[in-house]
Amino acid sequence: MWGTMTGAGLVAAWIVLLHAWRSGLDSVPASKAAPAPAGQIGSHRLLLDAAPTPMLAVEGGSARALNRAARQLFATDDKVLPMPTALAEGDVSHFRHEGRSWRIDRVQLAAENRAVITLIDIEQEERAAEARATAEMIQVLGHELLNGLAPIVSLADSGLVAIDNSNPDMLLLREILGTLTRQAEGLQRFVEAYRTLARLPAPQLCLIPVEQLIADLMRLFAGRWPQVAISVDVDEDLSWPMDRDQISQALWALIQNAAEAASADRGADARIEIAVFSRDQSLAFEVRDNGNGIMPGHEALVFRAFHTTKPEGTGIGLSLARQIAHAHGGTLSSHRSAYTVFSLLLPRKGRDLGVSY
Repeated sequence: MWGTMTGAGLVAAWIVLLHAWRSGLDSVPASKAAPAPAGQIGSHRLLLDAAPTPMLAVEGGSARALNRAARQLFATDDKVLPMPTALAEGDVSHFRHEGRSWRIDRVQLAAENRAVITLIDIEQEERAAEARATAEMIQVLGHELLNGLAPIVSLADSGLVAIDNSNPDMLLLREILGTLTRQAEGLQRFVEAYRTLARLPAPQLCLIPVEQLIADLMRLFAGRWPQVAISVDVDEDLSWPMDRDQISQALWALIQNAAEAASADRGADARIEIAVFSRDQSLAFEVRDNGNGIMPGHEALVFRAFHTTKPEGTGIGLSLARQIAHAHGGTLSSHRSAYTVFSLLLPRKGRDLGVSY
């Protein structure tokens, strides 16, 4: 993450310097143009060489290495020979080189045939993301299991003490065993919920009529939440590639969350709104509720697995919804305006799925 941020910052600095340099060349006659001081050029090179991500300047059909990482990657001191075709094609975002997958972050300059490119090691990003996910998983599992096991151990000890009594209190023993059973069942539900998150299958994409999908959800909503007012606004004749079952599950989690929040905070005045529309080559689902919003300090936790503020909540609904969105190459986010809004965006093209429609 820090490497990517550093690279992005250095790219921005390089672009500013390059724009200023090009502007100077355009505004000053060639006969009067003065070369940049050698010390300034040297400091710029040192700055770029500090970036851990390979950076290239592409002009027409040629590419030049701008920093040490790029020179090492392409084994060159200056020009990249032969130049990978993907670097010259503006609509290509990924390519493979030296047995590794790279993402192309391209910034087009004022001239149409000039660009600055940063290459991001996808496998390194995935390893970092996997490490973060593993650390969070261990933290969640450790926290939940310890919280669940501690009372079980305490109750078991109490049960042993009760049994060792010369005149055991059978009513007390029954209460202890009943509590033990409920606590063990709670741990079982936790494990099953975690397994549901871990075993989400790859989405099977096909074109789905969006109005029909929402109509099915509204019939479920009317039976589950008849006391909550709801309004729906869906673009007509809209179909989109998605896994219908998974997206239905994700949307139902958002709708349930909105209805519960609005009911708890507004009672008979509870209201939610659903809007579905096409925007910037993506399909947007927005679910709004008029509840009090996300508790301060919990903004970063609402999508965390097993985090819940509800006494009977499992804490997997929003986490699973976000996982489904990501599996479709999309996003799920929340923000607060007049209403609390959850936005689910699905791209027309499966970004990480290799599928287009």
